[in-house]
Amino acid sequence: MTQTLTIPRPDDWHLHLRDGDMLAAVLPETSRDFGRAIIMPNLVPPVVTGDQARAYRDRILAALPEGDDFTPLMTLYLTEDTDPNDLAAAFESGLIRAVKLYPAGATTNSASGVRNFENVRPILERMAEIGCPLCVHGEVTTADVDIFDREAVFIDTVLDPLRRSIPGLRVVMEHITTKDGVDYAMAGDDTLGATITTHHLIINRNHILVGGIKPHYYCLPVAKRETHRLALRAAATSGNKRFFLGTDSAPHLDHLKEHACGCAGCFTATNTMPLLAHVFEEENALQNLAAFASQNGPAFYGLPVNTATMTLTKQDAPVAFPNKIPTPNGPVTVFDPGYPVYWNVT
Repeated sequence: MTQTLTIPRPDDWHLHLRDGDMLAAVLPETSRDFGRAIIMPNLVPPVVTGDQARAYRDRILAALPEGDDFTPLMTLYLTEDTDPNDLAAAFESGLIRAVKLYPAGATTNSASGVRNFENVRPILERMAEIGCPLCVHGEVTTADVDIFDREAVFIDTVLDPLRRSIPGLRVVMEHITTKDGVDYAMAGDDTLGATITTHHLIINRNHILVGGIKPHYYCLPVAKRETHRLALRAAATSGNKRFFLGTDSAPHLDHLKEHACGCAGCFTATNTMPLLAHVFEEENALQNLAAFASQNGPAFYGLPVNTATMTLTKQDAPVAFPNKIPTPNGPVTVFDPGYPVYWNVT
C-alpha cells in the first residue's frame, strides 16, 4: 500500500556549498528539496565581512538552477579580528542570519577560528544585544582531550560558562553527536537550539572503523558510540522545539576523501529527506518529521515556515539514489546509509 506524507518545504540549518565548480555541482542537490539553508562561511579565505558575505550570496544565486526557489541564509566566520560594527550592520540589514564560531583547528578550513575566547567576548556581547545567533562548532581542540570526548568537554568548559556570562546570547549547538549535547540542549531556555545531521542519526563509530576504514563515513564531529546515536534519534524524532535539521552536508572530491589524510565530511544533500523519512518511520514518529525538518528551525531563527510543501512517498521498490555527483574536478560520493530506502520525494 502506498504511503504518503506531506510537510511544509524543509530547510537546512547547516550547509556547506563551497565555491566555484563545486558550488555549481552541489547546489542543485539542495535547492531541489530545500527552501532555505544556513550557508557555512569556511571558504578559503573565509567569509569574514559583510561585503564578502554579499559577494558569496551573489555567487550562490548566480549558480542556482533556473526555476529553483531557494534562499541562501548567509553567515560570517568569527575571528578574533571581527569588526563588531560590520557584523551588526550585516545582521541588521538582513544580509546575514548568524555568525559561525569555529575553534581554531576543529574541522575543515577552521585555521582562522578562535583561539582565545576572551578576545571575542566584546563581539559576542554585541551579538547578544542585537539578537544575532551564534552557530557553534562545539569541540575543544586541545591535544590532551580524546577526539570522542571533545564535544562533552566543550560543553562543560566553554559553552556553559559562555552562556552563563552572556545570558542573552542566542546559540545553536551545531551537529550535536552525543547524549551530553542532547541533555544540555533539552535543559536550555529559548536562547538555545541544536541541529542534528542526517548521518549522525544513521551511523555510529563502528560504521567508520569495522571491517576497514570507510572514509565516506568520516566526519567531524566524528560519529560516537551507539548509545549516543540512539539519544540523537530520540531527540530528533521527539518533536521537541530545541532540535532541528542541519545536515552539515559537506562535499569533498573522492580523491581527497580516499586519501592518506582524508577530509572530514559526509555529503547528504541528495537523499536527506528520504533518509529522514526512513529514520522517523523506524521510530514511529513520522508525525514529527515536519517539526524537525520544517518548523523548529524557522521558529528559532524568527522566520516564517515555508508556505510550499513537500510530499514524500513510500514505494514498493528501493529508491535508486545516485552514487556520485560529478564535478569538473572529479566526483563527490553521496552518503550511503547501508540499507535499502523506500521513501522518496515525489
